[in-house]
Amino acid sequence: MSFDLCQVKQAKNPYYIESISTSIYSIEELCFYLYENIYLIDSSIVNEKLCDWIRDELGLKKLYRQMYDQLEKQESIGNFILPIFREIGYLSLEEFRGLQEKISRLEVQPEDARQKLKGDYLVKCGMYSNAMHEYYQILGRKGPGNLGAQFYAEIWNNLGCAYAGLFLFKEASVCYFKAWEQVRTKEMLRKYVSALPLYLSEEEYKKKLQELGADKYLISKIQEYNSKVCEHASAKNELEGMDMEKLSVYVEELRENYRRGTKC
Repeated sequence: MSFDLCQVKQAKNPYYIESISTSIYSIEELCFYLYENIYLIDSSIVNEKLCDWIRDELGLKKLYRQMYDQLEKQESIGNFILPIFREIGYLSLEEFRGLQEKISRLEVQPEDARQKLKGDYLVKCGMYSNAMHEYYQILGRKGPGNLGAQFYAEIWNNLGCAYAGLFLFKEASVCYFKAWEQVRTKEMLRKYVSALPLYLSEEEYKKKLQELGADKYLISKIQEYNSKVCEHASAKNELEGMDMEKLSVYVEELRENYRRGTKC
């Protein structure tokens, strides 16, 4: 990055970004958010409210007029946000061109594909509830001739990952099963089978496997893999000692991650 910190005054009243539930106070923070979270740019950024905030809180009237003109023309996202970077020379020429190319590639993708990228990014950031909202919107629009079985299998898979991140394993298993129904791959079957023991009794688990009618050898390999993962996790915890102080810190981290994941 090639800019001087705090070139422009900070705002007394922050701009609230809904997609990540975060307030920003300066144009530098805005540039950082836009550059690092390109997939999250949505109506909470591309709107009149941001234009007004830039004019009223940061005093950047020329930039306000540029952005407002682009908003009225309803042109590309790039035309709306790139002037923000130019205002303070936040990026090097190479970085700026790279950002332009990334935005151009994003804009030519179908709406569902763009929204999936947003959902995937939210899962990566641990914001599971927000990610679920994006995925369910895509599934609600699904129709004949849309983006194909593989695409929707990925949606169901990632939705399952979001539920698992919130320890909702029954819901996660339903999503993994729907993903497996779409593509019938071994990996999707592995995820589904792996989720079942996390909420079913042993008897219920065995019954579910019988109903599934999956290849017994494949199931045995999945179970073997899961056992090794569990053994590795147990050994790691033993090595870490996990005294009361460490356990307290660990539990607080889990709580914070859970709060973040459920925050809308």
